[in-house]
Amino acid sequence: MGYVWSRLLDNILQSMNAIAVMSLSSSLLLGIVGAGVMYFGAQQIFSGALTLGGFVSFTTFLAFLIAPVFQIVGIGTQLTEAIAGLERTREVMREAREDQDPNRTVAMPAIDGLVEFDNVNFSYEEGKEVLKGISFESKPGSVTALVGSSGSGKSTIIGLICAFHKPNTGLVRVDGKDLSKVRLDTFRPQLGVVLQETFLFDGTIRENIAFSKPDATEEQILEACRIARVDEFAERFELKYDTIVGERGVKLSGGQRQRVSIGRAILANPRLLILDEATSSLDSESEALIQHGLKFLMQGRTTFVIAHRLSTIRRADQILVVEDGSIAERGSHEQLYGSHGRYRALYDKQQGLEQNLFLAKGEGDVIS
Repeated sequence: MGYVWSRLLDNILQSMNAIAVMSLSSSLLLGIVGAGVMYFGAQQIFSGALTLGGFVSFTTFLAFLIAPVFQIVGIGTQLTEAIAGLERTREVMREAREDQDPNRTVAMPAIDGLVEFDNVNFSYEEGKEVLKGISFESKPGSVTALVGSSGSGKSTIIGLICAFHKPNTGLVRVDGKDLSKVRLDTFRPQLGVVLQETFLFDGTIRENIAFSKPDATEEQILEACRIARVDEFAERFELKYDTIVGERGVKLSGGQRQRVSIGRAILANPRLLILDEATSSLDSESEALIQHGLKFLMQGRTTFVIAHRLSTIRRADQILVVEDGSIAERGSHEQLYGSHGRYRALYDKQQGLEQNLFLAKGEGDVIS
């Protein structure tokens, strides 16, 4: 990643330098030509060789001559930006398509949901390991929660489960099959993701729900809306489920967008479910409304939950505390809370912060 950002920065600097040189050259040229015209024109007028009207006419024609020079500078600026964009486009076009990977030959038309990490190590760039010796097992129908500080490696683990990346060493297995050899067109349709930042398309509520299953019937769409509590706000709109939500769902509130996202996942009926801070951006009332939909969605599915709000994962079958790319602790909420380790410290700190969120400085202090 550092190499990519370095190249991007170099391209930007080269473009900015080229634009600055061209702009400076055109301005300098205009200044020199203008000063020269004024000087020699004044001499010609005073000597009687040129009339004032002739000088004005000459200056006007000169302006028409110089204008294309500035247009050429503008075109040069656009060409510089276009070349930089073209290089990035070529990089994207040279990337191999995921579904054409010759190593992915194993089909998985139906999965039970057993996920195993076997001594997985992963790095985005050589020499900087993000995951170090990750090993765990998530049984079918279980809920695995990933907690830890930002940058500890939680999202990278999820990326490996989604087959966005391949481990450098070790294996990620689903139902005993190496995920790096599984055909993605048979695996990805059985994967459901509900993110913290929900992306909705500029279409109707019905179209956004049906995006995960375009051939769904009207009854299936309405049932998903009912479970996700989408019907509670959609029925109040004049056009109901044909209401346009706007680009990225700007016409809906955060809680409403999240419920549409959950409804989309319910309709997809995935075997593996990933919840990435699915309720962290919601107020208490909105969170309470969609918890029912989340509980229904998690039933019978292997679920992975990334959560900073630890109170939402107390019922998880296993909790993995990820720190600096390794699993520091694992167990249920009761086990980890009673061990007085890293999880207990995170939980107590968060509970204390929530309880004292609205207290003034020193207001809750106890004086002995």
